[in-house]
Amino acid sequence: AAGLGEGLQPPSSVPLQQASPSARSFQLDYEHNCFRKDGVPFRYISGSIHYARVPRPAWRDRLLKMHMSGLSAVQVYVPWNYHETLPGVYDFTGNRDVEAFLDLTAELGLLVILRPGPYICAEWEMGGLPAWLLWKPDTILRSSDPAYLTAVDSWLHVLLPKIKPRLYQHGGNIISVQVENEYGSYYACDYGYLRHLLGSFRALLGSEVLLFTTDSTRAEELRCGTLQGLYATVDFGPGSNVTEAFGAQRRVEPKGPLVNSEYYTGWLDYWGEAHASISAALVARGLEDMLQLGASINMQVVSWQTAQPAGHSHLLPWPGADYKDQYKPVTTSYDYDAPLSEAGDPTEKLFAIRTVISKFQPLPVGPMPPATPKYAYGWVALRKVSACPKGCAAPAWHCSTAQHPSLSLQYADLLDVLDVLCPSGPIQSQFPLTFEAIKQAHGFVLYHTQLPQDVPDPATLGAPPHSICDRSYVMLQKEYQGTLERDGQTTLHVTGRTGDTLDMLLENMGRISFGANVSDFKGLLGNLSLNSSLLSNWLIYPLAIDAAVQQGWPHAALPKSSSGGRAGPAFYTGTFETPGIAWDTFVKFPGWSKGLLWINGFNLGRYWTCRGPQQTLFVPGSVLHVGHPNNITVLELEGAPPTPLLLFLDQPLFNRTLSRSTVATE
Repeated sequence: AAGLGEGLQPPSSVPLQQASPSARSFQLDYEHNCFRKDGVPFRYISGSIHYARVPRPAWRDRLLKMHMSGLSAVQVYVPWNYHETLPGVYDFTGNRDVEAFLDLTAELGLLVILRPGPYICAEWEMGGLPAWLLWKPDTILRSSDPAYLTAVDSWLHVLLPKIKPRLYQHGGNIISVQVENEYGSYYACDYGYLRHLLGSFRALLGSEVLLFTTDSTRAEELRCGTLQGLYATVDFGPGSNVTEAFGAQRRVEPKGPLVNSEYYTGWLDYWGEAHASISAALVARGLEDMLQLGASINMQVVSWQTAQPAGHSHLLPWPGADYKDQYKPVTTSYDYDAPLSEAGDPTEKLFAIRTVISKFQPLPVGPMPPATPKYAYGWVALRKVSACPKGCAAPAWHCSTAQHPSLSLQYADLLDVLDVLCPSGPIQSQFPLTFEAIKQAHGFVLYHTQLPQDVPDPATLGAPPHSICDRSYVMLQKEYQGTLERDGQTTLHVTGRTGDTLDMLLENMGRISFGANVSDFKGLLGNLSLNSSLLSNWLIYPLAIDAAVQQGWPHAALPKSSSGGRAGPAFYTGTFETPGIAWDTFVKFPGWSKGLLWINGFNLGRYWTCRGPQQTLFVPGSVLHVGHPNNITVLELEGAPPTPLLLFLDQPLFNRTLSRSTVATE
């Protein structure tokens, strides 16, 4: 007990030393329980930011606000699946230019704590692991499985050489690098895997860089998540007993600096649950308690939007999911009740944190940059998209009234435009195949078959438990029948005749990002039955919706105004012009059910108004045009309102929680 108390004392008696002008080092000082930067005792106060979730034009604004809050460092996550989209296919351009982001942090005088994975959690799809790892279904993720290690090593040999020149020892600003993340929460407890990662990081980054792990304060997780040669840190949130929490770190690291690598300033939202909120006073009190002990702290600072621009052949919404007795997908806006809002607005919580920091170190001189300007663009009417008529030689998005002057238009239900959304055509299979089996990572896959017999009386269309991953929109003879859902309703009653078409649109709502069940396969994972008869002879369409929208569809297709919304998956379009400005805004979906939104080809993510809590999507001003129309595309999955309208507001609505059976109302 005496040793624990001694280890938790502030390192006030550390002898100060002058650093050599040419020496750059960041090291552990076990004798004095602190870090040493250039030989001088040092502790950091850091905030997390995800470049992948912040539009690139806003990077500087968010980082500057973090700097002006008194933070000396930022913690940066690198999502593997964001950069290696297919095996051996890498993308470090645009919003994915991690080197440009790191260079910007250095320009602003911020140190960096890097979290390159390979697994990062972060409520990101599959915790950052690429879905293509599941193409080989028996791969054991986050383990010593040779197939997994081969993929990891290949990735690290691409990423870490970009990092090495930016290490603090080499003149950069990266002071430490995390190896894996919260590995103790994973069932494998594979020390061989951690040793392999340690060897790879050392080989590629050198022997001087400080490598660390992070786990909760639970003894079992610290046992499985730590390894000699990796400095063990902990994470916990406001309301924790700070002495007890750091006592857990002391049991695995008896000497060295106290570090909370993830101080939770808020929490995430799940669809259908209450909006998370933690008071500014509670966050500030916990922060001050830790700083009084001399601890180094990283806290969640920035809220994020979790969708990104189009640019690949499939939909790219990146929020993940948890599994806590049931599948719990995360909302589009990773609001987190964070000190900096999704739109970059300083909150009461940010100023409370800044006040605490000012008690322990000087704040930067100058004012906090203001909130970004917002604009309420108002109501925008949408119309249902027409399908190109059969026999037209042009791609559907090139059709025009000149080609079809007397065209009797049909509304573009999703089933009417499969030639646009799946130009390569369907895959034939006797029984359903998963997304992974057909190498579709994200988005939607359509499964099509026919009824094998007459069904004059209602029959049960059903799936085995846990085989609908994650939602299935069911159409019979193109008429919407209802929705089947993972851990929810898995049967419908239908009638029909031999040869009637049965279509099931399967939606990936995000792969599990935390805990034991990270191998989260999508699509139809089992055989469907009609009463006791298995359905077979499927045509399977991997849909490339994002690619079609990016190429201009459906705005170049011929539109027709909609006098009423039909049930089932369908596309709606509209345009609006900004009044000479392109400011941030928030879009609300009054009367809509569930779907996705694109503006100018930028995928803004999911709305789910009938489930909540999130009721608006953030629209960065950087995606809007000035001087010509902005194209809006909505894919509504269950049913649009009779008059399909969107409402653009100057503030978000996060806190409306609705039950699974209620309808959204004002």
